[in-house]
Amino acid sequence: QVHLVESGGKVVQAGGSLRLSCAASGRSFSDYFMGWFRQAPGKAREFVAAISDSGDATYYADSVKGRFTISRDNVKKTLYLQMKRLSPEDTAAYSCAGNPDYGLWENPQTYDYWGQGTQVTVSS
Repeated sequence: QVHLVESGGKVVQAGGSLRLSCAASGRSFSDYFMGWFRQAPGKAREFVAAISDSGDATYYADSVKGRFTISRDNVKKTLYLQMKRLSPEDTAAYSCAGNPDYGLWENPQTYDYWGQGTQVTVSS
């Protein structure tokens, strides 16, 4: 099995930057796609970004394109989300997820593995 643990969430001011990490253990990390999702209170879980198993391909939600960067280090078995120009609308619990059905990385229901989440709060 796979165990995912996120870290890096905190309170930041609008316009600031933050990097989230997701450490994986278990099955070979380089075997599967990874994604980031977020969920704000009272809202549905939202796709943020996904990355291929090799890291060569990345995919972003329109709302974060140009501000967020997803990356991975398969040696360290860690996924990252670099976030810039944060706004209060980015406030949410951010979770990493692994091994989606191919081509369906925007659909959280297709992922096999999930972390517990880390809270990001952007103050205005």
